[in-house]
Amino acid sequence: MIERLNRGWRVLATGLCFAVFGLGGLVVRCGVYPLLWLVVRHLQRRQWLVQHAIHYSFRGFVALMQGLGVLSYDVRGLERLQRRGLLILANHPTLIDVVFLMAFVRSADCIVKAALARNPFTRGPIAAAGFITNSGGADLLHDCLRSLRAGHNLIVFPEGTRTPLSGPVRLQRGAAHVAVKGRVAITPVHIHCSAPLLTKGMPWWQVPVRKPHFRIEVRDDIAIEPFCQAATSEALAARQVMEHLSEQFFGETSSASA
Repeated sequence: MIERLNRGWRVLATGLCFAVFGLGGLVVRCGVYPLLWLVVRHLQRRQWLVQHAIHYSFRGFVALMQGLGVLSYDVRGLERLQRRGLLILANHPTLIDVVFLMAFVRSADCIVKAALARNPFTRGPIAAAGFITNSGGADLLHDCLRSLRAGHNLIVFPEGTRTPLSGPVRLQRGAAHVAVKGRVAITPVHIHCSAPLLTKGMPWWQVPVRKPHFRIEVRDDIAIEPFCQAATSEALAARQVMEHLSEQFFGETSSASA
């Protein structure tokens, strides 16, 4: 009986959190961004302020989810995220992985799908923060390197979508190409959720029987230079980087696409 009541409460609390998240996006789009546009004329300064606003808003949102009993979490190696110019690669088990990472990473940049840049709830913060849109091609690589060289921390999910509950995991090599081309070390972050929550194809109201616990582990940097020295081309180096990362995240070598 207590478990059923707790689960019912978590369904309601999860819905409340989604509502708060959506309203927060509208507030940024309709209130915060227009105000900054009038007050702060320098584009990079304005984007920096919006990124910091998103960082602290997401920290508050994570605290809200924990306070309402939707989930619990712990972070290991958090001090490794307190640097600048990081290329952060993470696995992607749930919808809210990016919320956790941006809550713990300052000056965070990320690659977003073009559909999110058109969504009325998310396009305001995305445009205001100057996040990179996944347009593909050389422009995307250039934008990622420019962000890193400017001192931003770039968050990338090399799976490109949430991890399936079953079946093979296919990694995209785009992030590895950024690391190899820019000779930038990778900061891997492994995210584990104790029970399926907001996974691919799962509606938000399907919450686990017991409160899920997130364990977020920031692991040691992966140096890129050894891969570049051992490989005969940048493409081969990128492939070997993704195979190594797959072993770290999933314990096996998964397929990697160009």
